[in-house]
Amino acid sequence: MPLYYNPNTSKNPKKQDLYNISYDYDYPEDLDLKPGSKVHDDLVEMVMKRAQESRHNMEHRYASWRQIDKTLTAYVRPEDIDDAKNVNVSAPVVVPMSYATLETLLTYMTTTFLQDPIFRYQGIGPEDTIGAILLEKVVDVQSRRAKIGLNLHTHFRDAFSYGFGVVTPVWDRKIGKKTARKDTGFMSSFSDAFKKTGVKRITEEGVIWEGNKLDNIDPYLYLPDTNVPITDVQRGEYVGWIDRDNIMSLLGEERADDAMYNVKYLKHIDGTSALAKIPDDERGKYERSTNTETSPVDVIYMYINIVPKDWDLGDSEYPEKWLFIVAADTVILRAQPLGLNHNMFPVTIASPDSDGYSNSPVSRMETIYGLQETMDWMFSSHVANVKKAINDMLVVDPSLININDLKNPGPGRLLRLRRNAWGRGVEGAVKQLSVTDVTQGHMRDTTYITDIINRVSAASDSLQGMVQTKGERRSATESRDTRTGALSRIEKSARLMSLQSMHDIAYMFASHTQQLMEEETYVDISGRWEKELAEEYGLDATKARVRPSDLAIDYDVVIHDGSSPGGEPPDLWVQLYQIMSQNPQVGAQFDMVRVFKHVARQLGAKNVDDFQLKGNEVQPNIIPDEKALKEVERGNLLPTGGK
Repeated sequence: MPLYYNPNTSKNPKKQDLYNISYDYDYPEDLDLKPGSKVHDDLVEMVMKRAQESRHNMEHRYASWRQIDKTLTAYVRPEDIDDAKNVNVSAPVVVPMSYATLETLLTYMTTTFLQDPIFRYQGIGPEDTIGAILLEKVVDVQSRRAKIGLNLHTHFRDAFSYGFGVVTPVWDRKIGKKTARKDTGFMSSFSDAFKKTGVKRITEEGVIWEGNKLDNIDPYLYLPDTNVPITDVQRGEYVGWIDRDNIMSLLGEERADDAMYNVKYLKHIDGTSALAKIPDDERGKYERSTNTETSPVDVIYMYINIVPKDWDLGDSEYPEKWLFIVAADTVILRAQPLGLNHNMFPVTIASPDSDGYSNSPVSRMETIYGLQETMDWMFSSHVANVKKAINDMLVVDPSLININDLKNPGPGRLLRLRRNAWGRGVEGAVKQLSVTDVTQGHMRDTTYITDIINRVSAASDSLQGMVQTKGERRSATESRDTRTGALSRIEKSARLMSLQSMHDIAYMFASHTQQLMEEETYVDISGRWEKELAEEYGLDATKARVRPSDLAIDYDVVIHDGSSPGGEPPDLWVQLYQIMSQNPQVGAQFDMVRVFKHVARQLGAKNVDDFQLKGNEVQPNIIPDEKALKEVERGNLLPTGGK
């Protein structure tokens, strides 16, 4: 096992540098967490042992991941391109087929999941209905403000590229200055009341933003408990990751958060971590700046399920989830109970190709890597053969021709015969060898390989926006069925990721909002649930005020089924809608407005709700003519006009 961290003080110069340094920190629970103390160093050792064990078990996957990175970026080193300018040298070629496949999968995932609202909730009981609607609205505002769509895109990309994608839901609160209005005036001595004379602008400090956000965790820097499958992160004893930060940023966090400490000690040591070094990093993704003025710091975040009494952190004899932050493999920056109501590790995993047992499953891109490599070789060998053909291969009689003239590579060159060959003619002096193209079938074979890649990945030509031109002409029904079959395979992956990750993110977002939200906010009541909110807040209202107490409800997360708008045959839905609208008995059993909206979304409309009538519109109730006449005779219905 490679030794990334040595707990022995005599062999760890970082610790020796901190013994004679002291800053005035107030540590929680009267613990002695000064670097160099026994409690502090014991905690560092226990965290680092888990981090080292996880890194040792995960690093065997790095070589494969680096190959995937090359195929997805079609990366060729500049020096290889310069060498290839020589007609005798062929540059390595990466055909971006894997990239095209990944883009097709990501397009489906973003279309499926990044619809407003991204996360949906429903109340458990009737009394929870309005609260669940408001919770959904508040979380939607937070999601748009934090731009979590970008984090989810990276989340999905990691899942298909490396076999799993990791994110951590975080509650974020930003303190800053904001402009506000203040009434100006005076206190009246007659009415003993404030008389307003105007309004002025003031700048005051306060909470300018609070809400949920997502942070992506790089799979190369992820430190899971490898004793459990990758998708069962909540069953593990611990989970962690390495974050690349700097002292200035950490000092800012320490100033704003009383639970942070010991950051000042980092100014006296090397802030890098041995665990953060990734060997053979050709793209420079993990290279650190050599400029010491930037003060880089590698920080390990680790959630561990511990018995506080066994760790000398309390009297409890039952497991509790704690957060530990260790900087530079040496200094504890935080050690505190997690304290979240959901009592889960705030980490979610998406792994659409997991077998349910592996701690690092093979990714979708890895399954087609061999085909991708073969295609690259075929393309490169064909290019090399073409270069060989266009580069003259000559047989020369040096006794008849001046060989130095022949070596001149320029166009329009003049070849001179030797004096003893003057007057004999030029036949036999130079002869061109015939070149056979043994790679002429390679380009045809790449088409077959592409077809296999599409079959394996489910990213068919139709999903990539490519028109199938070869073979017999296909009917519209056959093309539709083929596209539907491909969509159903990708829909399976989306459904799995919804169960694995999106559900947990939605649940944690809601729980964080219920527990940690302190400021009132306003939400737009238009769109989904508009009718219910209009009845609650008034038909003319456009905004609803949400207090933290309004969200104290029981809720369920609505799980996405993995389907994408446009994934269903729109022509069939149009026919069904026409049948329902023309048959009163069928139409009376369905909500025609919702059916119409569904048809519109399948046809590509994204903002159907914007065109819906506002206010106290009439909801029609369609009944058969015979029943309507009987109800009129009984006096239960009135003819049009009220007579």
